[in-house]
Amino acid sequence: MELRTLKYFQAVYEHGSVSAAARNCFVSQPSITTAIKQLEETLSTKLFNRHARGVAPTAAAQKLYPLAKEMGQNSKTILNLFADGPTPVPLRLGIMRSLGAKRMSHLLTKLTDKIDNLEITLVDPHETCDARVVLSQSVNANESFVPIWTDTYELALPKAWSLAKTSHITINDLSDLPFINRTPCDALDKLKVQLTAQDIQFQTRANIRTIEYAWQLVSAGVGAALLPTWHEILEANAVIFKPIQNMNLFKDIGLAYTTERKEDPLISTLVDIC
Repeated sequence: MELRTLKYFQAVYEHGSVSAAARNCFVSQPSITTAIKQLEETLSTKLFNRHARGVAPTAAAQKLYPLAKEMGQNSKTILNLFADGPTPVPLRLGIMRSLGAKRMSHLLTKLTDKIDNLEITLVDPHETCDARVVLSQSVNANESFVPIWTDTYELALPKAWSLAKTSHITINDLSDLPFINRTPCDALDKLKVQLTAQDIQFQTRANIRTIEYAWQLVSAGVGAALLPTWHEILEANAVIFKPIQNMNLFKDIGLAYTTERKEDPLISTLVDIC
């Protein structure tokens, strides 16, 4: 059973005439007549009764008509679905865990504004992807790196703590200080090395993975944390940031991509945006 045959049947049913159906379908009357005959043979039933002014549908035709109409509409939907249109530009972008929702949203907005019909799939930076937003130290030997942000890490303290009111913080001030332990965090690992060198034990109050949770726990007074001085944390005014004397803790974050793809139009556009 062909869709064209059902289309001819629908036209005859709606117009009540073979000649009118032929005009509507831009085919000859014999083509309509042959199609209806074949359909009747396939279904083993009579679909139309002829009369002086055209044809009248039988009970079988009345049952068939809504199904034929639905199939015709579905075929149009399928054709429209695959009709020529803007071709999506797929991009698999690896995003590091501690990028931050605000910065990620800002970056994605820039990408979609600059690249027409962009279709972004966000994945873990260790998965197969076209490019990655990662720390500079995570870049592979076959990758090039474009820096975007530099995160400065300082000690985040609950506002109510007396230590938050001091003018400066030394490594010795961290003795017996309860900490929100966030892993992985290279900056915190460096601080732990310094604490060990000073024979100061790192006191863990809570173990978590995200900066967003650490920030909330500090503001709730659970403990101190080593956090980046993100604008959203500073603007919230929920914690007090204090630099630790003689410690320069920072991370460079940017776009890493396979060097061989440098001339790829998508990659070159990504680099320009970043």
